[in-house]
Amino acid sequence: MIKAVSFDFYNTLVRFWPPLEEIQQAACHELGLTVREDDITHGYAVADVLFNRENEDRPLSSRSEKDRLEFFARYEQLILETAGIPVSLDLARRVWKMAMSVPKDFIPFNDTVPALVQLKEAGYKVGIITNLRRDLNEMCQKIGLAPYLDFTVGSEEVGKEKPHPPIFMAALERVDAAPEEVVHVGDQVRSDVIGAQGVGMRAVLIDRSGYGPNGADCPTIASLSELGELLEKLD
Repeated sequence: MIKAVSFDFYNTLVRFWPPLEEIQQAACHELGLTVREDDITHGYAVADVLFNRENEDRPLSSRSEKDRLEFFARYEQLILETAGIPVSLDLARRVWKMAMSVPKDFIPFNDTVPALVQLKEAGYKVGIITNLRRDLNEMCQKIGLAPYLDFTVGSEEVGKEKPHPPIFMAALERVDAAPEEVVHVGDQVRSDVIGAQGVGMRAVLIDRSGYGPNGADCPTIASLSELGELLEKLD
């Protein structure tokens, strides 16, 4: 019997506003590059796999400013290359710096709050497991998710990133449930699916863009509106 559902945070429950694709398009335009929004979306889907893998054992937040900039230049280069615009590392660095200078906030996806409400009404405990190194309680209060959450677990408090077991085990302790009684939903195969399954939890991959990886050994959904029905089948 499923007792709880945990969620990844970014790209699962929330996104940036203004949208990153629009910011990237504007930065590229300023530097004489033309790119379609959908191609940028594809670029992010590919580059985010690199981001999560790099962040897994050596968190970017713990690296020097120089090392972070070097990584994000490669990250940006991969975004643009996947979007059909091969650029030099130097030009990629300039695009990244320009894009990151734009102020951004987190906002929930349109399907997030309705899905959380549905889960709470169905009796599930609901929470977040994230590698984001921020004050999760304060952030969730700010963006309106706090009323629907029973727990939050971040890598900063645990000292380990997903997919390492300690962050998932900490969530299991919070909900006082056996691993098989908890479903984790996230957008990354390695960080979310393999990480959750590694401690015995069930996993669901959410692929909002349609550019997610193939072959995930778990159910895949395109929207959180599909989750309630899926949980009934899993239970």
